[in-house]
Amino acid sequence: MKETAQYERWCKLALEDPDLVEELRRIQGQEEEIYERFFQELSFGTAGLRGVLGAGTNRMNIYTVRQATQGFANDLNRQYEHPSVTIAYDSRIKSDLFAREAASVFAANGITAYLYPHLMPTPALSFAVRHLGCQGGVVVTASHNPSKYNGYKAYGPDGCQINLETADRIHAEIVATDLFEDVRRLPYEEGLQMGSIRLIGQEVEDAYLAAVLAEQRRPGVVKGSGLKVVYTPLNGAGRTCVTRALQAIGLEQLTLVASQAEPDGTFPTCPYPNPEDAAALQEGLAVCRREDADLLIATDPDSDRVGIAVRDGADYRLVTGNETGVLLLDYICRARLESGEMPQNPLTVKTIVTSTMVDEVARSYGVEVVNTLTGFKFIGEQILHLEEKGEKERYIFGFEESYGYLSGTYVRDKDGVDASMLICEMAAYYRRQGMTLADALRALYEKYGTYVDHVDNLYFEGVDGMERMAALMDRLRQSPITEICGAAVTEFYDYQNRVMTRRDGSSQALTLPRSNVLIHRLENGCTVIARPSGTEPKLKIYFTIVGRTRKEAAGRLEEYRAFMKERLA
Repeated sequence: MKETAQYERWCKLALEDPDLVEELRRIQGQEEEIYERFFQELSFGTAGLRGVLGAGTNRMNIYTVRQATQGFANDLNRQYEHPSVTIAYDSRIKSDLFAREAASVFAANGITAYLYPHLMPTPALSFAVRHLGCQGGVVVTASHNPSKYNGYKAYGPDGCQINLETADRIHAEIVATDLFEDVRRLPYEEGLQMGSIRLIGQEVEDAYLAAVLAEQRRPGVVKGSGLKVVYTPLNGAGRTCVTRALQAIGLEQLTLVASQAEPDGTFPTCPYPNPEDAAALQEGLAVCRREDADLLIATDPDSDRVGIAVRDGADYRLVTGNETGVLLLDYICRARLESGEMPQNPLTVKTIVTSTMVDEVARSYGVEVVNTLTGFKFIGEQILHLEEKGEKERYIFGFEESYGYLSGTYVRDKDGVDASMLICEMAAYYRRQGMTLADALRALYEKYGTYVDHVDNLYFEGVDGMERMAALMDRLRQSPITEICGAAVTEFYDYQNRVMTRRDGSSQALTLPRSNVLIHRLENGCTVIARPSGTEPKLKIYFTIVGRTRKEAAGRLEEYRAFMKERLA
């Protein structure tokens, strides 16, 4: 049994981290536990690595981090002369350790490593790569996953997460690298003394915040508005940058959620630190009610995603990622038109699983909509394409339904700091008109129709989870749904086979790269999408439901959810 041989090798060689030594001792003789840790290696793709912390090749630990970094270093040295990288990390367990380990491996391979000396948001890494002229970057984070996870995201010279071609090259290098014998490593302190590892100065953080502040659309609207905001970084990396940005735009009444203000990778009050999850916002909502606040803002642990709740009558309403994105798009378009800052041929970028309401709002302002595959790296690629054509100024906003937004081109990833600032500015603008953000959203629904968006997650735990999920997608692909609750599917998009098939049997080739996504567009304007998560063992079912009223749309949503649950049983 190869897993047992691997386990025995680790028992002999994995001696540097006492936590791993203890874990290996504890599972001795437990075949199932050993198998689960060693039956495969963590997969390295465009999202880098992500996995449960612990011992083994199928876990995040100093050895798998070193191996991944050696592979990344090999590729950088093949592509560039004297490359350099930037490294950042969030509040997760061992994130700081993994960041130093990565720096040590890069340094040993002749690659200068610029390391933030304290935890920083992911977008600050994207900014620093470009600001410092580096050829690559690494963020140690597992984004919004539970505390038992950590991860390793790799970036290219454009500040965007690496593309598929680069990921494949790095993966090939990793596979060829023995994580005990082939990794070169310079002790961290020695690297600092030699200058191979350099700590990033405060001036880079200041430059990043200056770039964020340049994205204000109505400077001065917040100061004196009376806006009261509660903010929670969910025990992550957002506190310093978000609070600095909000104070800089003139916010005078800002309250932090004390139980979630300090960095803590165990996330004691929100086991699933995802601003998409209502449970993660309960502590903040309690503070909102006590402070009689207008708005709750929550950023995830690496501060690239933002969730909000807004005052709505006597209580608060959670706002979805789609709703927030549509509100911001409308706000940015109106503000740019009023100030004369709308570029010629403006465009907004969204992912294919994001609400189609975006198309209606954009059309009313004469803004082109560009669709991409799921993942903000594809939105970043669109900015790069515009930059290469000398048309970067055309980009006015990009977002994905999973609570990621970006209004500028200074970074190439979603930015929770930028979004938090704009959300506050937008809330202050409406407050001066006697409106809440809930009122503003209702006004948009009255104008464009009521859209209700929802995501169901079907989890597939265990060793065979990914296989069962893949089989379910194959079943949906081979036996397509033709009707949902009486509404015909007029267009069926199969991005794996890159073809769209119409109800009448005609078809059209799709131009986006292959991706395991199935989209059903219905005759009544609704959409149902199936897509496996790229980072977790779950199948995501996205619903965009259109109705004349919210009640009608909500009722239709429940019917469609029940249909899909039965179909996927």
